[in-house]
Amino acid sequence: NQLGFMVVGIGVGTEMALNGTVSHAFAHLLYKALLFMSMGAVLYRTGTIQATELGGLYKRMPWTTVFCIIGAASISAFPLFSGFVSKSLILTAVADGHYTIIWIGLLIASAGVMEHSGIKIPFFAFFAHDTGKHRDCKEAPLHMLLAMGGAAFLCVFLGAYPKPLYSILPYAVDYQPYTSSHVVTQLQLLLFAALAFGVLLKTGIYPPEKESVNLDFDWTYRKALPSLVESLDRTGTRVWGRLLDTAQDGLQALHRGIYHLTGPEGVFARTWSTGSIALSAALMLGGYLLFYFFY
Repeated sequence: NQLGFMVVGIGVGTEMALNGTVSHAFAHLLYKALLFMSMGAVLYRTGTIQATELGGLYKRMPWTTVFCIIGAASISAFPLFSGFVSKSLILTAVADGHYTIIWIGLLIASAGVMEHSGIKIPFFAFFAHDTGKHRDCKEAPLHMLLAMGGAAFLCVFLGAYPKPLYSILPYAVDYQPYTSSHVVTQLQLLLFAALAFGVLLKTGIYPPEKESVNLDFDWTYRKALPSLVESLDRTGTRVWGRLLDTAQDGLQALHRGIYHLTGPEGVFARTWSTGSIALSAALMLGGYLLFYFFY
């Protein structure tokens, strides 16, 4: 979703669009790292980050909860958070270029990331029904809190005061993100997305939590590739075994044939008369002469 905004900014190609792409990449590093760190702290303390195993952690991990919410608000581009001051540059550049369909698509994408990362992650980890499996869970260690606190501070600072971020962009920035139209449009979009989530959840329409395994690309080299290698190994072993059996049977048949000819009772072991030997030699010589003549 976030990379999609950056690709659109590059595609538009104006100075504002490219400034928005660079600033969004910078902001993205901060809030995405913050979300990863907050979930990493949950994983460190609980041993899992599956939504069906969590819930109610705000009581035991309050600081981690706050930092996760800041990361979620930033990635959702709430006003006063870093994602807003960078994403609005791209949206404005798209609108100025009269790419109406693209602009509408980006608004839909903003609502989607609000539902997925802005609501689902903090809600199901920290505020959903308490499973009771982590009653002894403690707050994240101090060094984790310091790292999350630093990233959270930058997300809020750059969102409220974007000039330091704008000053390092490739082109000069003459842009004010906090206009009434920008703020109202973004708040309407995000708050109605949150309202839709709440209504669907309360009415039971929202899909229930189910224990499952989400397959990612790592499944190909953790599971599929070892299974393929093991299957090929079994197949190769069977084929090699059959080839060895066939070769052994052929060697045994050859041995029997040679033994039949040269064994104690074989044809070549018999006592031949002198006349028979002379006749055989004459026939062989005659055959050789015929072959030589016609060849």
